[in-house]
Amino acid sequence: MSISPGDQIINFYNLIGKSPQMKKLYEDIKRVVHSSTVTVLILGESGTGKELIARAIHNASQQATKPFVEINCTALPESLLETELFGYEAGAFTDARKTKKGLLELADGGTFFLDEIGDMNIGLQSKLLKVLDEKAFRRVGGIRNIDLKMRIIAATNRDLVNLVQKGKFREDLYYRLNVISIRVPPLRERSQDILLLAEYYLFQFAAEHHRKIRGFSNAAKDLLLSYPWPGNVRELKNTIERVVLLSSSELISYDDLKLGEGHIVKNYPVNIRGSQKIEINFPPQGIPLDELEKAVLEKALETAEGNKAKAAKLLHITREKFRYKLKKHGIDS
Repeated sequence: MSISPGDQIINFYNLIGKSPQMKKLYEDIKRVVHSSTVTVLILGESGTGKELIARAIHNASQQATKPFVEINCTALPESLLETELFGYEAGAFTDARKTKKGLLELADGGTFFLDEIGDMNIGLQSKLLKVLDEKAFRRVGGIRNIDLKMRIIAATNRDLVNLVQKGKFREDLYYRLNVISIRVPPLRERSQDILLLAEYYLFQFAAEHHRKIRGFSNAAKDLLLSYPWPGNVRELKNTIERVVLLSSSELISYDDLKLGEGHIVKNYPVNIRGSQKIEINFPPQGIPLDELEKAVLEKALETAEGNKAKAAKLLHITREKFRYKLKKHGIDS
C-alpha cells in the first residue's frame, strides 16, 4: 500500500485513487476484513474494478496467504458451471473417469469470488443458496459433505432488487449474499482520480512497451476530465494503452486520445428546467439523436414516477405513441 504526501492514499492493494469516494471504499474494505467469513456483495457498473475490490478484501485479510479462486457466472453454461463449482466424483457422468475437485474445494481457507452473480441461472441459484445455508456441499455424484471454510464474495453490475421483483433472482439468495454490500463508484463520480489513473497507466504502459513518453498536454488533460467514461476504469486503461502504442510523440495530445470512437454512447444527462429551458450535457464526441430521445423519454418517466399516461402528457404525445417509443428504445418501464 502506497501513501502520498499529506497521507492521501494513492495505491491501496492495487486500487488507485485519493478521491473522497475511494477513501470511503478503502474504509469499507478495512471494516470487512476483520471477519474472515462474512459474505460480501460488490455492486458497480461494468469496468469499475469489482474484481480488484474482491482481491483487495482478500489481500487485506487473514486469508491473504490462502487461495483466491474466482468464477465468472456468464462464462460457462449451467451444466459446466455446476461441475466447475462443486467438482465431481469418478463415474458421476459418462466422461468423469476420475474424481475432480471443484473451485469451491480449491478455495478452502481462502476466498471464493463469484463474478456476475446476477447472470447465474435460477436453478443453480437454489443450489448455491443451500451451500451457503448449510456451509457444506457435495461433489456432483458424491454422498460426502465437504465443509465450506472460506469467505464468499459476489459481484454484479445488474440491479438485483429489480431482478428479484421480476422473478429472475432468488430473494432469499439476495439477502444471503447481501450481508455486507460495497458499492464501487463509476469513474464519472470520482473525477479527482481521472488524471491520477491516466498518468499511472501511461507510465506503466510506457515502461512495458519501451516507449519514451513525458505525459499529457493540457488540452489532453481537459479532454480526459470532461469525457464521461461510460466504460469506466477499464475504458480509461485500454485507451491509455492504445495511445502509448500508437502515439509518435513524447507528449500525448488531444487528438491522440480519440475518445468515444467505436463506443456506443448512452445515458448522458438531460436536464429539463422550467417550461422552455432544456440543458443537454454533450460529451466531446456528441450524442446520437436516438440516444437523446431515449434520455428524454426516461426523464419523463422518472418525473412521472413511472406513470406512462402522465409521462406522455408531459411530452405532449398520446399514450399509444409514448408506448411505441418506449418499445422502440427498449425501455423497460
